[in-house]
Amino acid sequence: MAKIFITGATGFVGEQLAKKLVKQGNEVHLLARSVSKAKKMFPDEQFKIFEGDLLEPTKIQKAIENCSEVYHLAAYAKVWDKDPQAFYKMNVEGTLHILEKALEAGIERVVLTSTAGVLGPAVNGIVTENTPQTVPHSTEYERTKAISEQESLKYLDKGLEIVTLNPTRIYGGGQRSESNAVTKLLERYHQGKWRIMPGDGKRIGNYVFVEDVVQGHILAMQKGRNGERYILGGDNVSYQELFDMFGEITGKHLRLFNLPIGVMMTFARLQLFIANTFGKAPLITPNFVKKYLYDWKVSSEKAQKELGYQITPLKQGLSKTLEWLKGNP
Repeated sequence: MAKIFITGATGFVGEQLAKKLVKQGNEVHLLARSVSKAKKMFPDEQFKIFEGDLLEPTKIQKAIENCSEVYHLAAYAKVWDKDPQAFYKMNVEGTLHILEKALEAGIERVVLTSTAGVLGPAVNGIVTENTPQTVPHSTEYERTKAISEQESLKYLDKGLEIVTLNPTRIYGGGQRSESNAVTKLLERYHQGKWRIMPGDGKRIGNYVFVEDVVQGHILAMQKGRNGERYILGGDNVSYQELFDMFGEITGKHLRLFNLPIGVMMTFARLQLFIANTFGKAPLITPNFVKKYLYDWKVSSEKAQKELGYQITPLKQGLSKTLEWLKGNP
């Protein structure tokens, strides 16, 4: 039995990872802002819950004590914040606090969860871990996660083992959060409440089943090469193909209306104006709309070859997700 420290355990992926690690017989230390919320999610005695967040190094130190492995999933991933520095504080400074305390505690290995968004869109063919970034990051989340990846290299030089993971668009049963937008989209489609096709529907994204991402984290801890990054992705499909799959698995072939990118941009600018004026978070921002101008095709071949990572076919994963939605209305 190992003692494992996890950040972000109250999040979509983190919750499922923490529970799987305990099922495997490990003791899991969790850092949570709300202990009461965490206790409801993790009532078993194998979970040790510590109050605190990424900006409190002394509390991190207490939570990480006597652990041998660290999974750092916590991140600030909102579309917008009235204080742009919030992204840097949590995603960069917070990560550095985790790495510093991991180094001090003699941790054997840290698995650092980033995002495939830091690699940029597929401008010159399919994206791999080594594809040069040619397009500026669309969001503060992506920009600061890229910085945190770069800063983590300093700790490799200090002797800390780090493996970085870059998941794509995650979907599956679990929390209905911003991190699980595809599942919420499937739910609205199933309810007959979604009628929009982004742009012409031809842009390609990559969609990964949450159970694959969880298993990818465990494999990275076991088999990942020190200092390497691994894309955890699924199938590359267009929006049209995605909605066609929605229709097949739900049995509802809804008529969708193409929403031109220009119209989306106008709406996003209005949303941003309202956000900056009244402090209300926007549904979407102009920079985020720019993501719809590109394909986001990636390859998970490196993870498959080196980690034994396996991909659940998208239609199969969506079918499982729909069954979960039906059981959790």
